[in-house]
Amino acid sequence: MVSLQHINKSFGSQQVLRDVTLEIPAGQIVGLLGPNGAGKSTLMKILIGLWHADSGSLSAPERIGYLPENNPLYEDMYVSEYLDFMTKMTQGKSLVPRSSSLSTFVDHLIDLVGLAPERHKHIRELSKGYRQRVGLAQALIGDPQLIILDEPTTGLDPNQLVEIRSLIRDLTANSESVYQSEGRSVSETVCQQSGLSAKRSIILSTHILQEVREMCDRVIILDHGTIKADKPINEIEDLEALFHTATN
Repeated sequence: MVSLQHINKSFGSQQVLRDVTLEIPAGQIVGLLGPNGAGKSTLMKILIGLWHADSGSLSAPERIGYLPENNPLYEDMYVSEYLDFMTKMTQGKSLVPRSSSLSTFVDHLIDLVGLAPERHKHIRELSKGYRQRVGLAQALIGDPQLIILDEPTTGLDPNQLVEIRSLIRDLTANSESVYQSEGRSVSETVCQQSGLSAKRSIILSTHILQEVREMCDRVIILDHGTIKADKPINEIEDLEALFHTATN
């Protein structure tokens, strides 16, 4: 799915990424950890094509969804209106199935992220948790094979944290969803109805170690632009100790 080989990036005399090499297979949730200034944002912007590396090679899916840390939304629009508008804006590149109308596709998208009760509200009336759901729905419009989430749970209350974490986990085919419908996850069911793929990878940038433990299959720790650790989460006995060792 994703392959970076010897990626380097500098801004003036400051080298931000140093020889970054990694591969991420389909269906994996990867936690990207690191202190401020480690190079996480630069790496994500290279992955989505906003910036180019100075050297090295990158192979990534054509379709990438992105939820930035500061989730930009048109707050005066209704939820369904906004997602309909954004789908129309990207329809040339999105995969709205021929068997589905645009409105039906948006309905399925709303169901997928649990926005049905809020669909007729202005975005400005939504809680932070529901705004994040709108951002996730927008990130899914192009049926991305890779989703990049930058601090998606910052500012959420404990209940919203549980809901958003479950939703993110449910967006990969390998997830063990707590929501089931006739033996299948809600994500799988709705994806089949809407024509969206359920096989995607997720890169989750966060400062919350507990979030990585609960949601991710693998953790990558970046510090001073260099990968200091890259391990499956089930092989890590003490994530706090690993992070401290890798970043000091």
